Amino acid sequence: QARTFKGRHTMSSTTANGGDQELERAVLQEQKSLVLAPKAKKPRIDCIDGCRFALVFPIIVGHFVKFGTQNKVLLKLLTQENVFVGGFFIISGYVAGYVATNVGERDYDRKKLANPELFFWQKVMSYYPLHFLVSTLFSPMFIMVDRWMNHPWKTTVFHGFLNYSLSQAWFPSDAEIWNPPTWFLSALSFVNFTLPTMILPQVAALSKDGLRKLILGLGALSIVQKVSYSQAWQFYCRGEYICRTSSPHLWNTTRFHPFWALVEVTMGIAAARDVMLDTPEERGSRWKVHPVLLYVAAHASVALRITKFNLNDALIRSTLFVPLYLKFLQAMHRDCLSSSPTLMTRCFGSSLMTRLGALAFPMFIMHGPIGQLLYKKAVANRVFGRVMPMQFFPVYLGIVILASHVVNEGFVKNKKVQRLSAWLSQFLADRTTGMLRDLGDQVPSMNQKALSFEGVVASKVGK
Repeated sequence: QARTFKGRHTMSSTTANGGDQELERAVLQEQKSLVLAPKAKKPRIDCIDGCRFALVFPIIVGHFVKFGTQNKVLLKLLTQENVFVGGFFIISGYVAGYVATNVGERDYDRKKLANPELFFWQKVMSYYPLHFLVSTLFSPMFIMVDRWMNHPWKTTVFHGFLNYSLSQAWFPSDAEIWNPPTWFLSALSFVNFTLPTMILPQVAALSKDGLRKLILGLGALSIVQKVSYSQAWQFYCRGEYICRTSSPHLWNTTRFHPFWALVEVTMGIAAARDVMLDTPEERGSRWKVHPVLLYVAAHASVALRITKFNLNDALIRSTLFVPLYLKFLQAMHRDCLSSSPTLMTRCFGSSLMTRLGALAFPMFIMHGPIGQLLYKKAVANRVFGRVMPMQFFPVYLGIVILASHVVNEGFVKNKKVQRLSAWLSQFLADRTTGMLRDLGDQVPSMNQKALSFEGVVASKVGK
């Protein structure tokens, strides 16, 4: 930020020139002090990483548990993976808000969002390489399934395009093609497109009162849409082994559409900002409700399935799980910044849980193709001669965890892959400059990097 110097100077031209030089030196000195002044680092919230595994595991179980048990009560409880996906969108927003905005200030990190196109492509390249690898490795299986289902080649090619372009979430009839869980990445890509210019700067400028009203407003909007879906179909539980929905496109639009993902991610950003604007007095109070109670209440909401209030997944997610999980993340965030965090916060922030949290994304991507190989009749009967028996289900879960560990250590953390991802992010950002911001009459060259004012000042001070 530049200081504004006010005042009138009545002097000769010589005196004016000398005054201008003195003023320039003062400005440069001020800018140098701003650039070189050390900034307090944000503490890392490891407990958030631990939450990822606690969310991804019930999602993986829910997708294939019907091959592991025939108990109706367990099936009702464990097949609500659509509820827990809301937690992933909230965490994505919470982390983005914490990383890209300033603590104690109603402002965003100018350095991180100086190049919005680069911000967007870096987000995409944090998950696209693994998606591309898994899609390519299992593409023979995906293509053969399409052929066995008598789809014409043009349909198979279209499915391939949707998969590799991460655009399947926009097509209700094709949202679950090839590797179905990757619709999440499709919706998340749209969200990341909006964050650097349309969402983060605006949310960061809100006061605590404005943030809380934003959360309430977005939550109400989400609930209205879920009620609309329920009124068009039915308010009670939806499970394909109990009652298959008669309107799959309406259901897919409700759970997959990128706009509703943006709503939940923005709620996560607002929740993080609410904590980041805490006063010293508020930080001293830690939390009003114990994090354990909020965590248990959020996860216990799925138990409505086994009562007479067996609402469908969409209503449970919007009316109970999302609000409670937001409160849980805020309580745990405040708790981890205190001098004596609770046992639950220490547990989620432990090295074991953070390592398991690092496996959440590979597990989310890997479990679908592995499950199809073992349990999809068209594939398993041809490869193994049968679908795997129910007692094999724990082995399937072990295979997913082991395969995810191998992929995480050998591919996700690979330095060459990371360097290639960074290069691709910069390459694509250079060629899409102006996509997310108005550059006016500027026409930068294809390889020219967009430099912020802070970057220019820093380079000059360095010289």
